[in-house]
Amino acid sequence: MVRVGICGVTGYAGYEALRWLTRHRAVSVVFATSEAQAGKSLAEVYPGPLDIVLTSVEDAPFDQVDVVLLALPHGAAAKVAVRALAAGAKVVDFSADFRLDTPDRYATWYGHAHDFPEMLPVPYGMPERNRSAIRSARLVAAPGCYPTSVILGTMPLFDAGVVTDGTIIVDAKSGISGAGRAAKINTLFGETHDTVTPYNIGHIHRHVGEMEQELAKHSRGISPTVLFHPHLVPVVRGMLSAIYVRVAPTLSEDDIRALYLARYADEPFVRVLPAGTLAAMAHTTNTNMCGLSVTLTQPGWLTIMSSIDNLAKGAATQAIQCMNLMCGLDETEGLQ
Repeated sequence: MVRVGICGVTGYAGYEALRWLTRHRAVSVVFATSEAQAGKSLAEVYPGPLDIVLTSVEDAPFDQVDVVLLALPHGAAAKVAVRALAAGAKVVDFSADFRLDTPDRYATWYGHAHDFPEMLPVPYGMPERNRSAIRSARLVAAPGCYPTSVILGTMPLFDAGVVTDGTIIVDAKSGISGAGRAAKINTLFGETHDTVTPYNIGHIHRHVGEMEQELAKHSRGISPTVLFHPHLVPVVRGMLSAIYVRVAPTLSEDDIRALYLARYADEPFVRVLPAGTLAAMAHTTNTNMCGLSVTLTQPGWLTIMSSIDNLAKGAATQAIQCMNLMCGLDETEGLQ
């Protein structure tokens, strides 16, 4: 059995990880932390069948586990990652602390210096593009939810070298859980019900740096610029990104779909939808799947609809997928 600890289990992503791990046949959850609820039973915080006595990060027995899943805010996560690694555990970090490859890039997008610049770069935890590096890593940076949808949605095009313009336009919708569990006025029920709310539009959302960094690694000389327009929609979970890309005008929609089908033929958690079916949130809610549809709106203009569950493939289950690889387990264990 792989012994696992979860830090930040009372947040949405941390609890989602615990919920999935309870059905993982090769895992034993040894501890779970919560700073605000330490000493309580998890059932007191989340009424339901899952029960474990919560501890603080300070008291967490990192030396008694094989893997630590860090569902902590950026800034806090890196400090805990260092402690867990020193104790001999492997770490999958849900935060942004290790997603960007250089200290300068981190400072540009997060507004402060990285506490452990000597640790960068860290393998990016997207198995569909980085499986080999994840298998051999002790520390993996789980991708953000929006970048997961955008990178998986465009990767076949960049890999095939058919993108003709580096400007990628993304109109994305996320469930309210993507804003976290902390109480904030803009995510109250009365503020989000019956409306769709854009925020951080253009080139300022922190996930843009992550998207551009990872797309550039496979862009074949085209420098990607992501114009990103995220929105909160009045659902609890789910994510749908409409992605607009310029491609070679000689390509037909069937040609493009064939690229996607070939690229993802062996990927257990990416499904390319048939012609005429547009990806929707409902295709992937409560799963580790990414659902993709491609539509050639006119010659040279492609629209990709990319659907994931922001708490699952966008956070917890993608991290578990990485954990499986790091521990030599079947990649799909506990996720189907």
